[in-house]
Amino acid sequence: MNKIVREHYPVSKLPEELKKEFEGVATVRLVLEETPAISGAAALEALEAKYQAHAANLASEGPIDFSRHRGKTTIAEAVARVRELRDEWDDE
Repeated sequence: MNKIVREHYPVSKLPEELKKEFEGVATVRLVLEETPAISGAAALEALEAKYQAHAANLASEGPIDFSRHRGKTTIAEAVARVRELRDEWDDE
């Protein structure tokens, strides 16, 4: 598969439809990759096969016992942890 990477590519050289996405930006990193030709039906079949394999794997493990997790964390602690994780993404 072919791949072309250009660092500091001038936005002024981009097609108009892409230029408008980068208003106020002088240069971009341009990556062009060849995409494999795959039909919609083939992509759907591949996704279905992955789903079936995953479902079979989960079924082979048997039922999941969540009782060992009960009572170790309060709702307030869980909410605080989720908010903390969410806020990490906001900082980036």
